Amino acid sequence: MKTYQAKFVTPFSVLGILTEENTLVGIDFLPLNTLPLAPQDEVSTAACEQIAIYLQDAGYCFNLPMSLRNATPHRMKVWESLKNIPSGSVLHYGELAKTLHSSPRAVGQACGANPVPIIIPCHRVLAKNGLGGFMSHSGGDPLQIKKWLLRHEGIQ
Repeated sequence: MKTYQAKFVTPFSVLGILTEENTLVGIDFLPLNTLPLAPQDEVSTAACEQIAIYLQDAGYCFNLPMSLRNATPHRMKVWESLKNIPSGSVLHYGELAKTLHSSPRAVGQACGANPVPIIIPCHRVLAKNGLGGFMSHSGGDPLQIKKWLLRHEGIQ
C-alpha cells in the first residue's frame, strides 16, 4: 500500500501525490470517491497548487523538483521530449519516435511508464489513427482521463 503525501481532487480523478526527499516521485490516478488528503510536505503542497493552476489555465508550465526512479536513458529522452509538446498540441507516437530515432512502440512504452502524468504530459501523444493508450491502458477510465485532459487543453 502506497503512502501518499496528498490526495488532490480533480474533475477526472483524485490524484495521489507521492514525494520523497523533497522531490515529486509519482502521481497516481485514484477513484473519484477516494477521500482527499491535505498536502503533508512542501513538495506535495507545491504539486497541488500547480495542478490547481493547470486546471484553471491549461497552458501552465509545471516547475516541480522530480526524481524519476524508473528512468532509463530512452525513457528520459522521451519524457524530456514530452515536456516540449505545448499545451493544445499533440504528436503521434511515430512522429516522436522519428525525432528520437526510436520506434513508436518504444515511445508508447516510455509514455506508459511515466511516473508523473500531467506534469510530464504523456496525454499529448496520440496513435496515428486514434487516441492511443494512456497509463499502459487501451480502454476504460484511463482513456476517459486522457480525453478529459485533451479537451481541457482544447483538443478534440
